[in-house]
Amino acid sequence: MTRRAGLDPQMVVQAAAGIIDREGQAALTLAALAAHFKVAVPSLYNHVGGMPGLQQQLALLGRRQLTQQLGRAVMGKSGDDAIMAMADAYRAYVKTHPGLYASTLHVADANDTESRAAEDEAVEISLKVLAHYGFRDEMALHMVRGFRSLVHGFASLEVAGGFGIPLDLDESFRLLIQGYIQMLSAQMHHA
Repeated sequence: MTRRAGLDPQMVVQAAAGIIDREGQAALTLAALAAHFKVAVPSLYNHVGGMPGLQQQLALLGRRQLTQQLGRAVMGKSGDDAIMAMADAYRAYVKTHPGLYASTLHVADANDTESRAAEDEAVEISLKVLAHYGFRDEMALHMVRGFRSLVHGFASLEVAGGFGIPLDLDESFRLLIQGYIQMLSAQMHHA
């Protein structure tokens, strides 16, 4: 096999992202990726550091995309509207990119400064939204964790086909996030 002209790391990572979003993490192998580009497996090492390097790049891509989506969603919004917009954007990302999203779930290695920066930015967006409710410091971080857990749990069950009863999922999600917003408001009044 000859090396395909014009192949670059970004193309390889994008193709890998497509595979995991369509078929799941288990479907991603260097052999499958090489077949996609019609190259020999060793030529992929010119572009990504094997599977560990590829997994790191996928996680970075997922973190950056999710952070950008959250940032766009809350632009110009505050309070309850910002929380709902952020929740909807997060859920939409998980549904659109289930494989890439799954690659972001573990905290990035300390030496992966790009991924750490994307993680920090996502937390900062959440903290700015929560500032409306008067949360600061540790309590604000607890609330960010709660938000992430709610949306992750719902969206992950949804993409896995975990809701079998024919009931409007959008309404279930809206009620869940409204409950979170009510809790934020109640905490604010007791702070």
